[in-house]
Amino acid sequence: MKSKDWNEMKNMTDIELGAKLNELQNKLFKLKFRHLTTPVKNPLEIRGIRRNVARIKTLIAQKKESK
Repeated sequence: MKSKDWNEMKNMTDIELGAKLNELQNKLFKLKFRHLTTPVKNPLEIRGIRRNVARIKTLIAQKKESK
């Protein structure tokens, strides 16, 4: 992940992070489902999305902890 994207995510509000998390989880579900039926062109995309979901969950946890 580019540091620019990481800094943008760090500056997002809790609501924006939640929306982004929901969006990425839906995208990951659809991509995994599609990959089961027919192989996707770039399977590494699944890994990238999964890692971004984890990063967002970490940011949400850190923000809750700091409050």
